Amino acid sequence: MTTLFPSRRVQVLLPLPLQGVLDYLSPEDLPLREGDFVEVPLGSKRLQGVVWSCDPPPSDVPEDRLKHIYGRFDLPALPESLMKFIDWVAAYSLSLPGAVLKMAVSVPRAFEQAKSRTVYRLSVGNPDDLTAARKKVYEVAVGDMPLSVKDWCDLAGTGEGVIRGMIKAGQMTAVEIKGEDLFPEPDVTVSAPKLSKEQERAGDHFRALVRRDKFQASLLEGVTGAGKTEVYFEAVHEALLKPGNQILVLVPEIALTAQWLDRFRDRFGEEPVIWHSELTPAQRRRAWWGVIQGNVRVIVGARSALFLPFQNLSLIVVDEEHSPTFKQEDGVFYHGRDMAVVRAHQSDCPVILASATPSLETLVNAQNGKYDWLYLGERHGPAEMPDMQAIDMRKYPPASGEWLSDPLREALKQNLGRGEQSLLYLNRRGYAPLTLCRTCGHRIQCPHCSAWLVEHKKTGKLQCHHCGHWMGKPKHCPECESEDSLVACGPGVERVAEEVEKLFPEARLAVMASDELSTPAEIRETVASIVRHEVDIVIGTQIVTKGYHFPNLTLVGVVDADLGLSGGDMRAAERTWQQLEQVAGRAGRAEKPGTVLFQTFMPEHPVIDALVSGDRDNFLEQEANAREQQGMPPFGRLAAVILSGADYNTVVTTARQLARAAPKMAGVQILGPAPAPLAFLRGQHRYRLLVKTEKTVNIQNILRRWLDSVKPVGAVRVQADIDPVSFF
Repeated sequence: MTTLFPSRRVQVLLPLPLQGVLDYLSPEDLPLREGDFVEVPLGSKRLQGVVWSCDPPPSDVPEDRLKHIYGRFDLPALPESLMKFIDWVAAYSLSLPGAVLKMAVSVPRAFEQAKSRTVYRLSVGNPDDLTAARKKVYEVAVGDMPLSVKDWCDLAGTGEGVIRGMIKAGQMTAVEIKGEDLFPEPDVTVSAPKLSKEQERAGDHFRALVRRDKFQASLLEGVTGAGKTEVYFEAVHEALLKPGNQILVLVPEIALTAQWLDRFRDRFGEEPVIWHSELTPAQRRRAWWGVIQGNVRVIVGARSALFLPFQNLSLIVVDEEHSPTFKQEDGVFYHGRDMAVVRAHQSDCPVILASATPSLETLVNAQNGKYDWLYLGERHGPAEMPDMQAIDMRKYPPASGEWLSDPLREALKQNLGRGEQSLLYLNRRGYAPLTLCRTCGHRIQCPHCSAWLVEHKKTGKLQCHHCGHWMGKPKHCPECESEDSLVACGPGVERVAEEVEKLFPEARLAVMASDELSTPAEIRETVASIVRHEVDIVIGTQIVTKGYHFPNLTLVGVVDADLGLSGGDMRAAERTWQQLEQVAGRAGRAEKPGTVLFQTFMPEHPVIDALVSGDRDNFLEQEANAREQQGMPPFGRLAAVILSGADYNTVVTTARQLARAAPKMAGVQILGPAPAPLAFLRGQHRYRLLVKTEKTVNIQNILRRWLDSVKPVGAVRVQADIDPVSFF
């Protein structure tokens, strides 16, 4: 006979793209609270989910149709602040809550219990009675911390037999530990570097904010080399003084933080825990468990680290807050910088946005008093800001097939003669951005994208930088079959490096681009070799703009300063200014003065003028005025509607249906439909519409009603991107 136990209804959110929570029954004798991880049935599967409500609203579904929860996992509950954050992100980005939850629990084997391990603690009465080898083990012990046999051997530099002998003799006691290895804690007793008076004032401000333990967003702006990192390290130090506090530092690209990690270790004795998509499953699981159990004190990570289950988040730092890589443009669309401010608000803790070239959105918030604003106007120590000059390429055109002007070549020659390092910047990977036939004019295009294939001469490949498709460079034109008629057009960093090698065969070169350096270890070693002055000339893409400090680098040459200034992107000028200001900041960061040369066909352009004159305030004021007059962000709101599908006709039909159903109301303007700039991407045809509204309009409500009113034709995917950053 089956015994029936009383049950209660609860709602569970599954990390799946479903419409919302699902109702289940839980036995009364199973203690549950909101945030608990549970196992539930869904069809024929057993899935993991999170209890989202223990007191759900009345439902029309009778209880006898509900399935029972299998059980609860022995894990700390998902923190309430993270649950609120997931709901907020889902509502703001018009995403399914389960899809957002998936970002918080996308950890292989997260729900499996870690195996117990045996470690050993010293239990020596009189160390004088120990042999010389065992006494060495005693001397390296850190308090009564238990360690594995291997760790004792590594620490003492002794063989396993010595440790086994101590265990057998009762000089070590076995301790059972359940779970993962603990991460080492940062050391708050390490001496801090000497700060300037300007840095001290900013540091005092942030320490006070951390002590207040309340939400406050702050902009930390400072010229390149002003020491912003050391300033927000003061806030990190203050937060670490209180046991249990957890700190999150967001960086644009975790692979490019080698020097930052070294600085953190110098300041706090240990590296922080790292979080990004390239971690192994075991590394992700260990870090996730450490965070949810409160054992991890400091996490440095990419934007996805915002969704980690912090138990006591006390400080968030967004480094290089202006970086467009904080925007996620697949799956759930969100901006890591903006969501960091929301996450801090939900956790009631301070958030620091740091940059030498803040985004206009952040600057306007600071100017309006919404954010605190601290400015560091001087480089730290003896370093001074570099001298910036424009080279008018109309006056100094390079020879055909060459890309460096005579003034830049001469500057490189003089810098080499002085034994100083130089950097050439061009934000184009590969050898050439285009390969065409000089007989018929055919351009080799990606079969899956409306983009040209980029030539990579070192590998002999033509590659698409959007979908990854590649092919060997053919000997005959695919169109007219002319032999040896394919030529490279335009420069990439490989081609510039080839030109430099011919000009200065004795110089030691390094190319810094994601094609050349594919792993964090490779980046770290290249950066270290530049610091050791084993490189004379660096040729790099935008990865060299990420805050690196090369003491002997005194010359920066921007090969094409006009790249990125054209096109319909409203942020083109702002983004180009940010990139060029950042790369210019690599010059003269120590005792030796620096020089920056911009090769340009438009020396009168506002971006170039702002860089050379140093009048960034006037440039940003003009940008803000232009945006305000046009009602563009941050003075108005934008959302993109992106349609994609394998069949062109169904995409166009759905786009036209949406256009006909577009809302007509004051303060709202619908632009489009039109083919996306990348109209064919990864085998999908793409159309776009743009929604432009006044600042006070609830753009999410408008989009939700509008998109729900039209059913896509066929297998057309319709996505909304609130606050778009790029318009590809």
